[in-house]
Amino acid sequence: MRSALALSLLAAILSGCASHADRNPDGTWINQIAIDAAVKGGNLREALLANGPNLEWQVNTKASQATYSNGFELGEGKIASAANGKLHINFYGNFSEDLTVDGDELLQAASDSGPEQHFERPESPAPEGAPPGSSFEKALYGAYMGGKWTIVSGDGQGGIVQFLPDGSVQGLPDNDRYALCLAGDCAAMSGEYDSMWLEKNEQGNPWIFARKGKQLEIFQAVNEAESDQMPQLRPGQRRWLLEQK
Repeated sequence: MRSALALSLLAAILSGCASHADRNPDGTWINQIAIDAAVKGGNLREALLANGPNLEWQVNTKASQATYSNGFELGEGKIASAANGKLHINFYGNFSEDLTVDGDELLQAASDSGPEQHFERPESPAPEGAPPGSSFEKALYGAYMGGKWTIVSGDGQGGIVQFLPDGSVQGLPDNDRYALCLAGDCAAMSGEYDSMWLEKNEQGNPWIFARKGKQLEIFQAVNEAESDQMPQLRPGQRRWLLEQK
């Protein structure tokens, strides 16, 4: 009986410790659902908007700080209360958000700023000190652009291209860095089309792209706006057709 009682008490203690650890909100959380939706194909920004607006949370209860990124803006909030995995966060502008740790997820409650959202721990977070949103971007780039792509047509035809999670690109002629447009001014300029930035030696230009399954088309971005208007980028001549191996 004493042995059974001791085992029961030990199990309860261990269970309590595990429960406490599981409810720790500190660290980085990313919107994996948005990434999974994007990988299925179609318009990238539509997938992010449909499962957003927020893409990443960084929580630091010791400093009473919580920061979200939506791919363009950062919201820096003050944690007003934190108990049992539940956070109430106040932001400048008189609005607040509520977060709850639910198992392996961080749940953002529905509010005036958006619907209910779910976040997960990143498998490979960005290095310490990286800007907020970097872990989501790294995970998205790895899932959405990862693998090896063959240049079916365009400069370097027959070559192999690799878009790496850190934003570097190998094998795409005259380019060594890329960045996908997730939100903000670049999204306003390209409208319904997805866009990316390509550069070499820190000199580059925006491009329109369309990803359909294992094919990726990259078009020159043509500005249809007047000189005194915000640019309106539309797809021009196709520069590359890539196919994922």
